[in-house]
Amino acid sequence: MPRISEFFGIVIYMYWFDHQKHKTPHFHTRFAGEEAVFDLAGTCLEGNLGPRATRLVTEWCQEREAELRAAWTAAEAGREIPWVAPLR
Repeated sequence: MPRISEFFGIVIYMYWFDHQKHKTPHFHTRFAGEEAVFDLAGTCLEGNLGPRATRLVTEWCQEREAELRAAWTAAEAGREIPWVAPLR
């Protein structure tokens, strides 16, 4: 599973062709032994990272929405998923 970003201990992954279970563009996160799935707007679709980590992921999505959409397009096309800059 390609890691596309990492910040404050939160690791972000985007799977190739992963749209069977979650019908919307999304990514997977891991933090402190917890996992969650978010849409590209930063809404948690599944799982729980806790309030602070969730807030950071949502903020990151707002800063990087265009990059996340480009990464999703690359994933759907079977191309290499680009690195997305971490939260500043």
